[in-house]
Amino acid sequence: MNTLQINTERLLSFISEMAHIGAKSNGGCNRQALTEEDRLGRELFLTWCHAIGGVSRLDSMGNLFVRFEGTNPTKLPVLMGSHLDTQPSGGNFDGIYGVLAALEVMYTLNDTNQKLVHPVEIVVWSNEEGCRFTPAMSGSGVFSGKLKQSDIYQSVDDQGISYQEALIASAQMGTEECQSFPFSAALELHIEQGPILEAEQKSIGIVTGVQGMNWYQVTVSGETTHAGPTPMLMRKDPVQALMAILPKIYAKVSEYGEQARITIGKLTTIPSSTNTVPEHVIFSLDLRHPTQKVLDSMSKEVLNLCQDIPSIFNSNIEQLWASPAIEFDPRCIDVIRCASTQLNMDAMPIVSGAGHDSVYLSSLGPTGMIFVPCKDGISHNEKEHVEPEHLVSGANVLLHSLILLAEEKES
Repeated sequence: MNTLQINTERLLSFISEMAHIGAKSNGGCNRQALTEEDRLGRELFLTWCHAIGGVSRLDSMGNLFVRFEGTNPTKLPVLMGSHLDTQPSGGNFDGIYGVLAALEVMYTLNDTNQKLVHPVEIVVWSNEEGCRFTPAMSGSGVFSGKLKQSDIYQSVDDQGISYQEALIASAQMGTEECQSFPFSAALELHIEQGPILEAEQKSIGIVTGVQGMNWYQVTVSGETTHAGPTPMLMRKDPVQALMAILPKIYAKVSEYGEQARITIGKLTTIPSSTNTVPEHVIFSLDLRHPTQKVLDSMSKEVLNLCQDIPSIFNSNIEQLWASPAIEFDPRCIDVIRCASTQLNMDAMPIVSGAGHDSVYLSSLGPTGMIFVPCKDGISHNEKEHVEPEHLVSGANVLLHSLILLAEEKES
């Protein structure tokens, strides 16, 4: 049995030093994509990579690749990584952990003079968070061919700065065209961003896939009038229609079991005035399920309910976004399971409720993800916290998953 372990102090030091760049007063981080802070974070990361022989390059979307050669240059690379950009009030682990743990894996192999047969490339995907430029995961999306670079270049932030302008200003515009290339396998280590692993007292989540997600905007329209003179029975108040719709759609989603999700994150009235009956009620609808056929069926039934309103009202539904459910590569899943067993880790299969760059990568080649628990399931928040022992456990599973993949491919 291979008992190689990562260097705990060095991994925690990597994470701690990165947290200083864009640090916020409550312990979190603001290092949004293609800002000066993002550039400085990547510069620090590259300093560490170059110290052990990593060779870096940037593509035209700002995706950063650092290559470590293997013993056989004809072999396809194994990719590891995630992202270094954060939410405006983000934590110190979301994305960052996956990049820096991959770096620590390469340091550990370097310390012990171990060279893998396959080359390894650590990837830092650009604009994963999508909080400055939309959509999220745009770097990996263009890389996979699912998004168009020309469209992303035109995306602007709240100050009117375009993605392309920010690429140039932050010195992240690479000379290499952003396009996919063959790889042997891809591994992404990430915090769970949910409460399941902690509740189940498991240190490792073997991610089997990612939920499908459908986003809609629903508008229910009635008639605006003064709040005082118009009797209740004579009103065409769309809020009343909404009150009838909501219990039905929540009940419908519950029929699809515990893996089904519904979220209404935005709710707006127009006009929005205390003493005016609104003409329109607009609400967002986020529907999720790990099985695509189930998601399709659930979405259809929910949307039908949104249209099942009295004739005095009108409803309009606009689809904002659709991300299909995906299943990760069985071989990668098995390798992560074997590594967890080899290290005597308490592990369980889990489906990701959030989107990740690995969603796009899985359309190109064998892809797998590893989760570790975060306290109270909190993420996208300055309170985001991961216990050191879980950080170390995840990095060790990543290390041994990488070794097993290389050995398996060579054999």
